[in-house]
Amino acid sequence: MTADEVTVARRAHPNAEVLVHPECRPEVIDLADHVFSTSGMVRHACSSPGREFVIGTEVGILHQLEKKCPEKVFYPLSNRAVCVNMKKTDLAKVLAALEQCEPRVTVPEDTAARARTAIQRMLDLPR
Repeated sequence: MTADEVTVARRAHPNAEVLVHPECRPEVIDLADHVFSTSGMVRHACSSPGREFVIGTEVGILHQLEKKCPEKVFYPLSNRAVCVNMKKTDLAKVLAALEQCEPRVTVPEDTAARARTAIQRMLDLPR
């Protein structure tokens, strides 16, 4: 997602709040109204008095938002925000991975440390 997409979305939906994921580029975050994890976006959108939202994360969340807050309108910040790998995961695969601890993924320690930092930042965001 890009800063230009935020500018275009604001022009197209001037009354909408722009919510983005913390993994967005800094210039996108700077232009957003709020930065939330995906669950934070759902909580905020459902509790906000706002009625329109531009959502800056994987587009799959739009279905969940529309289901939980049917009286509100949601627009994707980018229609290109589709994670094909997320679409491969289903509950049966999650259960098998938890039961069998497979597949096991290992990465170099410096990569793991940076990943832990990113995850901690997401967990530290206000809910």
